Amino acid sequence: MSNLITLHFEKFIACPPAKVYELMLAKDTYQEWTHVFSPGSTYKGDWSEGSKIFFVGEGENGEQGGMVSRIAKNQPNKFVSIEHLGELKNGKEVLASEAGMDWAGAHENYTFEEQENGTLLKVDLDSSKDYSEYFDGMWPKALDKLKEICERNG
Repeated sequence: MSNLITLHFEKFIACPPAKVYELMLAKDTYQEWTHVFSPGSTYKGDWSEGSKIFFVGEGENGEQGGMVSRIAKNQPNKFVSIEHLGELKNGKEVLASEAGMDWAGAHENYTFEEQENGTLLKVDLDSSKDYSEYFDGMWPKALDKLKEICERNG
C-alpha cells in the first residue's frame, strides 16, 4: 500500500446522522448518489460488520465489474469502514493478493458527526495517486447528490 494516499472529503447535511446513514446505504438511494461515479452502480451483499460486499457496475462492453470488499466496521449512525479486497472482473473475484494489486487492504471510511442542525459526513479513502485527480473531481459531486437526497427525504 506504499503508493496509496489518503483523500479526505466532507459535507454538511441538514439531517440527523441516522437519516444520513440510512439513505447513504439503502440500495435505491445508494444507486442514486453513486450514479455520479458510474451509471448503474449498485452493491450486492449487505452492510453488516464482517460481511463481504460487492460494489458493481457495468463496463463499456456490458461486462460486470467492480470491487470485492468487506465491511470492516459498522457502527450504525456513527462510522462505516470498508476494506477493499480485490476486483470483480466479468463477474469473477480477483483478490488483490492474488493479482499483486498495490491497494490490497485499502479502506474507505465514513464518519457521521452529529452537529447542531445536522450531520457532518466525513469520507476518508485510500487511493492510488493515479486515481486521486478523478476522486477529487467526483467525490464532491457524489456528496452533493447525497446531500440533496437526504435533505429531500429527511
